[in-house]
Amino acid sequence: MKKYYVVWQGAKTGIFSSWDECKQYVIGIPGAKYRSFLSKEEAEQAFASGPMMGGTKKNKIVERSMSYIEESICVDAACSGNPGWMEYRGVHTKTREELFRVGPMIGTNNIGEFLAIVHGLAWLQKQNKNWPIYSDSATAIKWVKEKKANTTLARTAETERVWQLIERAEAWLRTHHYTNEIIKWETEQWGEIKADFGRK
Repeated sequence: MKKYYVVWQGAKTGIFSSWDECKQYVIGIPGAKYRSFLSKEEAEQAFASGPMMGGTKKNKIVERSMSYIEESICVDAACSGNPGWMEYRGVHTKTREELFRVGPMIGTNNIGEFLAIVHGLAWLQKQNKNWPIYSDSATAIKWVKEKKANTTLARTAETERVWQLIERAEAWLRTHHYTNEIIKWETEQWGEIKADFGRK
């Protein structure tokens, strides 16, 4: 589907016909304001109207998601096979300093993403930090909110270690209160998540 990208604030402003062109003017630019549209006419109207486009609730939400929060944790998992050898880690979004890393062990990518978020929540609580956590896995975010890893992974001697971590993570979610936001990483807008293992 063809999209047009409006940049109101960035290294260069205007209307661009591809994300590859647009992103070089907004990624990593503090205060960048941009959004995609499905038609050139919509894009032209939006560019002329400004980023809030009348200040509707919808566009306030878009405005909020235009750039990520640097004082935060990004988490990611890598898995060779499904199931296969899995590991996960968390990094400081701004500096990419690795804060924790676990594995490899036999598991799945979704399990690794789930464990990474919970590990990040526990790490932040110990550090007394209210940073948000970014994950590019909608499935893992849903599991954390439900406090349950909805996996079909068989429990065997080979997967026992990861199952123990799953049970520990679920127990932590049931017994701890946290105020940290868990936010979906917008890969299309921001590029690969900062904790990415770079194995694609």
